[in-house]
Amino acid sequence: MKPRAGSGRTIARDAVDFDAALLGTSFNAQDPGRRPALIVQANTDADVVAAVRQARDLGLTIGICSGGHSWAQNHIRDDGMLIDLSRLDSISIDAASRTATIGPGCLAGDFDAALVKHKLFFPVAHAYTVGMGGFLLQGGFGWNSRASGLACQSVIGIDVVLADGSLVHASETENPELLWAARGAGPGFFGVVLRFHLRLHPRPKFVGMKVQVFRIRHLEAVMAWADQVGPSVAPFVEFQLVFDRRAMGIFSHGIQVLTPVLAGSWSEARAAVEFIDRSPIRRLASFTLPLLPVSLGMMMKGGEKTLFLPNTRWTADSMWMNTPIEPLLPALRRIADSQPAAPSHALWLNWNGPATRPDMAFSLEARTYLALYGGLRGGVARPEDESWATDHMRALQAHSVGIQLADENLGRRPAPFMAPANLARLDTLRAQFDPDGLFNPYMARLT
Repeated sequence: MKPRAGSGRTIARDAVDFDAALLGTSFNAQDPGRRPALIVQANTDADVVAAVRQARDLGLTIGICSGGHSWAQNHIRDDGMLIDLSRLDSISIDAASRTATIGPGCLAGDFDAALVKHKLFFPVAHAYTVGMGGFLLQGGFGWNSRASGLACQSVIGIDVVLADGSLVHASETENPELLWAARGAGPGFFGVVLRFHLRLHPRPKFVGMKVQVFRIRHLEAVMAWADQVGPSVAPFVEFQLVFDRRAMGIFSHGIQVLTPVLAGSWSEARAAVEFIDRSPIRRLASFTLPLLPVSLGMMMKGGEKTLFLPNTRWTADSMWMNTPIEPLLPALRRIADSQPAAPSHALWLNWNGPATRPDMAFSLEARTYLALYGGLRGGVARPEDESWATDHMRALQAHSVGIQLADENLGRRPAPFMAPANLARLDTLRAQFDPDGLFNPYMARLT
């Protein structure tokens, strides 16, 4: 149970429980080898304000952790201060105004469970245990985001501690540049967000999923079909393909066609996934499950039990692409053939986002999204398994528009993650609000 009463705790690097506290901030079981000088486990706003001022006085840079799902373990840096916000996990919902205020340590699954009681919805992260702080800052590719918008678009305000130790509020009318930056800056944001003020949505009346599974030998046919039908798939359908060596139902190497649906009715949902039953490759499927009602909570927990397992050493990498599928097929075949054992997996996501977004730091997306998650378990791993995600993304670099910060691997493979003009604007704001570089920048970046 997380302690919340009284002041938080500061742990120095020479403390006997330092490593346990540090590695306990990371979902990734990899030990990155980096060690900060201090860890501050914050319980209150005052703890965070005091920590920022202490770091400034001591000349320490600051890393921040809310839920610890950073694949790259971006928050763990050498010699500075790590502020652990996981205990700031409050949830306050105003159903009448359809707004909520949450702490950065609030878990996606806990927030969704609280919203269910009010028949309200927010595009929370796909995994239950993701902390909402980092998720919202990097943009927030959440449930139903193709229809509801990125989660950061529903952030209407933040309470943030700045580099000078001041606690300020930012909204569209008050410190609007801070809100602009918080909508997409991700691990490059230059402050500690204590609270996010959110706009909520009506809860979809039907939530469910349809599944179809193919053996990996059918990869080329399945991917060609998916690329062809993708642009016509309804925005409230999350059309995604997962390469998994322990695919559902066949328990061997296969492609899982996963289509969560968040619709206004069961009939609307059934009509939206008919393209799967009508597909010319249906006869190749090992099995097809009908559209079934499944709660978001069950899907979130199910994903963590099958794909995103704890106690796993993870290396992820990602890529936005506009390239047609044909020239990518040889590379996708090589990705599948070299895929490490489960829970390692590859995700192809039909995105086809809207033509425009609100003006915010988030500014890079494309037609399709490919992410590789190398998940290694046990004590020994082959070097090619350790570098599987990065090596294949590097080989596909010519087709890349950039990366998504949710699956960033900037320390291993720097790549664009923001439109150049937006990145320049973010740099200007960082120089204004954090002129001494108190908060850690991105692990690496292309200029």
